[in-house]
Amino acid sequence: MPSWECSEDWPVPRPGARPWRCAWGCSGSLRCRRPCRWCCWSRGRDVGGGARTVRGERPADGRENTVNGSDASEWRIADIDVPAYLAALGIEAEAPSLDLLERLHRAHVLTFPFSNVEVLLGHHPGVAPAAVFDQLVTRRRGGYCFEHAQLFAAALEALGFTVRRALGRVRSLQSARTHMTVLVELVGVRYLCDPGFGFSITGPVPLHDGARRVDTGQAFTVGRVLDEGWPLWSLSRNGSLEHVLDESTVHPADVRMGHLMTSTAEDSVFRHHLMVMRHTPEGHVTVTERGVTERAAGQRTSQQDLTASEVVGRVRDLGVSLSEGEAERLTSVVRGLRNQ
Repeated sequence: MPSWECSEDWPVPRPGARPWRCAWGCSGSLRCRRPCRWCCWSRGRDVGGGARTVRGERPADGRENTVNGSDASEWRIADIDVPAYLAALGIEAEAPSLDLLERLHRAHVLTFPFSNVEVLLGHHPGVAPAAVFDQLVTRRRGGYCFEHAQLFAAALEALGFTVRRALGRVRSLQSARTHMTVLVELVGVRYLCDPGFGFSITGPVPLHDGARRVDTGQAFTVGRVLDEGWPLWSLSRNGSLEHVLDESTVHPADVRMGHLMTSTAEDSVFRHHLMVMRHTPEGHVTVTERGVTERAAGQRTSQQDLTASEVVGRVRDLGVSLSEGEAERLTSVVRGLRNQ
């Protein structure tokens, strides 16, 4: 059955948990014991008087169609240049399909590097679609999860895909919700897309318990977990937890707050380490302030220590565009990080 249909075997919540009753009178929520948002989502509704509608339909009250439980216009997908994005990937526009989603996801992670260079240089252009398009596509600076997911989700919606944005926690149920992923529905099946985690899947994986995908010799597995009775989805690599995500409604303000914490909080890892990564046709490359790690399927992982200037050279090699002045500044930053 589709992953969001009612299921009699869904675990019963812990005693004293928030009562699960549908604000729309959805009988499914009483039968399957899921929070009403899951039952209503499959019917094109939302909870608490929300207005999630099925793509292509218009509510009877005349409101605009909504996506992800909120007005689709608030995501400002018209602010990105889709033909320029597709040209950067080397892909032509066509009707939504799993094959197209696979090619878009893989081309995205092979074209645009994961990078926190902007954070280390003190640049904060924001995570609105226009800003991330300029950063990744026009200026070729790379970015981290919020920037990649914003661009990827906006492009998919513009191409006609049904998209739901999701936030999650990295490597712990106690960490902040500072990771952003993209969920896509195709023919009744939902897929997890993760273009902005750095070292993750290169294409969509079905969002159901036990779904598995092997990339670059790494086994990625989707799991269903509970956090105090609330259902979450996990993504693990070779058995180690990468992140967990929930399906709460996400608004642009949530993305801005996550970005603000990730880029400016004193204890944010992105302020204390250089992290630039990129998938390659052969495997995956990671550059930190101390050196480079290269992985390829079926081969031993290679690690090499580098000088600060060599590190910046490899950052450029991975596709992060830097002026000479910025390269000098980043070299100085790398030296400082190495002395921490």
